[in-house]
Amino acid sequence: MKVKRIVANVNTKDITAAKRFYQDVLGLDLVMDHGWIRTYGLNEEMSIQISFASQGGSETPTPDLSIEVDDVDAALEGMKRAGFSIEYGPVDEPWGVRRFYVRDPFGKLINILAHELS
Repeated sequence: MKVKRIVANVNTKDITAAKRFYQDVLGLDLVMDHGWIRTYGLNEEMSIQISFASQGGSETPTPDLSIEVDDVDAALEGMKRAGFSIEYGPVDEPWGVRRFYVRDPFGKLINILAHELS
């Protein structure tokens, strides 16, 4: 298993407030918009994104950090073997990801995910 991407999530009631700073001033594109979450980045190879969310999707809490991996099930088994408790999932979400939530050693809620192949 290898990490493919790490995405920071910022919890906010007003996800529209990010547009002026991150898109208008910094020049990032709106690369995803599900209504409850908007992600800004570039449509080219990159390793940095920042999302603004009013929830974590499926009415879950907004995770502190999202980490994309190439094999969610391998990551899940690794977390379980290491003794970390799974707080949500694993689940195949309607927007095309398979994911689970786990707390890191510092109490941060981490969303481990992989995009499902169509």
